[in-house]
Amino acid sequence: MSDFDPIKIGIVSISDRASTGVYEDKGLPALQAWLTRALKNPISFEPRLIPDETDRISATLIDLVNAGCSLVLTTGGTGPALRDVTPEATLAVAHKEMPGFGEQMRQISLKFVPTAILSRQVAVIRDQSLIINLPGQPKSIQETLEGLKDAEGQSIVAGIFAAVPYCVDLIGGPYMETNDEVCKAFRPKSAIRPPKNG
Repeated sequence: MSDFDPIKIGIVSISDRASTGVYEDKGLPALQAWLTRALKNPISFEPRLIPDETDRISATLIDLVNAGCSLVLTTGGTGPALRDVTPEATLAVAHKEMPGFGEQMRQISLKFVPTAILSRQVAVIRDQSLIINLPGQPKSIQETLEGLKDAEGQSIVAGIFAAVPYCVDLIGGPYMETNDEVCKAFRPKSAIRPPKNG
């Protein structure tokens, strides 16, 4: 029996070409590997690989929320290209919008490339689930989730995942515990749960 709440996480890679087998999908393995490193909770993943189709994306997000995923992360389809429709499909199923996540992701990416301003990632809440659009590249996924650290390992720019556990708390989800060396969750002192063995 784990000391940590089990959590169900939906991971969705959105790509016309990867979903039809033209090339190997790298989004789902990148998301699963990072979350497994970052969280102490036992995780059951619900992976989906789907094409860039608005209705299909929206339906997939609704299915994952209905299946009990407290967190749903998508990768791909957030640029300005004609087939990039992930933000529209995500906003279509939203009960609340959480604009700070997209703002922070663009701040992080701007440290590397001026074209970060072309990314349109959004985050929303539907029922008791937090849905976040992430960039498409595995390196960018890690940078936006984890943030940027200097050579000594001190945080330069906070990654978005630092705010995810407290957000999930506030919408009634499981208590997420992070591995601090990967990404330290921030909670107000009043929201920190004492260790069960303590």
